[in-house]
Amino acid sequence: MAMADRGGGQPTVLVIGAANLDIKGRAAQALMPGTSAPGEIRNSVGGVARNVAENLARLGVHAVLLSAVGDDSPGRRLLSQAEECGIDVSQVLVLAGQRTAAYLTVLDEAGKPFVSVDDTKIMEAITPAYIYANRRYFREAAMVVLDANVPPKAMETIFKLAERYGVPVCADPTSALLAERLRPFLPRLYMVTPNVPEAEVLSGAHITHRESAIRAARKLVSKGVRIAIVTRAERGVCYASTEASGHVPALQTDIVDLTGAGDALTAGVVFGLLNDFSLDEAVRLGVSAAALTLRSRETVSPELSLERLYDQLVI
Repeated sequence: MAMADRGGGQPTVLVIGAANLDIKGRAAQALMPGTSAPGEIRNSVGGVARNVAENLARLGVHAVLLSAVGDDSPGRRLLSQAEECGIDVSQVLVLAGQRTAAYLTVLDEAGKPFVSVDDTKIMEAITPAYIYANRRYFREAAMVVLDANVPPKAMETIFKLAERYGVPVCADPTSALLAERLRPFLPRLYMVTPNVPEAEVLSGAHITHRESAIRAARKLVSKGVRIAIVTRAERGVCYASTEASGHVPALQTDIVDLTGAGDALTAGVVFGLLNDFSLDEAVRLGVSAAALTLRSRETVSPELSLERLYDQLVI
């Protein structure tokens, strides 16, 4: 899939879904139920769609974000930071009397999520009418990326507009619970990027090792998805398309924080496909982006750039 120009110099990717505040507590020692543990608590901007949009913007893609935030301090912080890194947030809803979405996670001493809570009630504002009011962005887009925080009725409008304008749609399932929302839309998806629990929900397959992950990806392709990418954290990535399937190992790196690595991978693969990389090369680009993110305390690595991506890329 060659880089689309739809009337401008750089491609436009329309990203639809959550923008929220990430509150992360990392324990300095083993966690025990019912008691506190010493550690570090930080907050940063996040949300799957927002993260994907920032990663794309840092790679030189014109990313337009459709989302909703409250008219509050976290909402203003989200919009200000997004503008600073080049995301077009001109159409993001700012809603008085509603709280900006938030994601609270406790990480164990290795930096892996132990328990998480998300508050995304504001996403109910992403309605079919809001999506339709922004239909011109579908006409201009080379690709649409959505996360599964988007309500199902709005998803239907997204797919109808994308089909009207001939734009491929990629989806990040976001969580095993939200992945259910995507099942009716699998035949209409260009690409989906689940982790193992999400892939099991979408494919109905049980994943225990590399070959079973590749089989799950192939099963998703048999359901109509053009490209299925199953992420397996430190075990790498398995993928399948109508033409090929395979595995790309994870890059060895120090893990500071796992949050946002999957979003970076999605953005890296989207960038590669828009630039006419082969699927295997695009997945390697995504793995490279994820490795940079794993080394960062932020949800999106501020060091992400094409130069940094290519520096550690082995094709």
